[in-house]
Amino acid sequence: MCSMRPLEKLSKAARARVARRLRHSHPVNHFGFVLEKVRNGCVVFRMPVLELHKQIYRVVHGGVLAMLADTAGGFAAFLATPVGSRVVTIEMKINFLEAVGSGEIRAHARILRQGRTISVVDCEIIDEDRRLVSKALMTFAIIQPPKRQGTGKRKQGHAHR
Repeated sequence: MCSMRPLEKLSKAARARVARRLRHSHPVNHFGFVLEKVRNGCVVFRMPVLELHKQIYRVVHGGVLAMLADTAGGFAAFLATPVGSRVVTIEMKINFLEAVGSGEIRAHARILRQGRTISVVDCEIIDEDRRLVSKALMTFAIIQPPKRQGTGKRKQGHAHR
């Protein structure tokens, strides 16, 4: 899915933005998600299957798969936004297609449509045998940073006479 796009080298500022985002992401740190690739409009996260990911039937819990897809999709959307913007999930649909009990899985997320206020992202989770484990479609709201008001400008709504 992501292999079709050429790998782009990130600038020093972009690498710092990525590192900061990963450092403060609780799902990434708690569940062991690893950012493997960053490409134009596309990211790949991998996750080694651990005991803490499994439900009672000894396979990865659907909630963990959804969290992995949401993290990968949100990260792809986040990297396509202006610095200072926030990205939040407003809708997610996921299909669970195969059970995974061991090994490593990868979430391949790519932006389908990036607008000023909305990003639509597709994510496929693949196991070591290249089976499609889950397929997700997500919509993210892009929240722009507030515009700074310059000094000496009149505030809107106040008339000066």
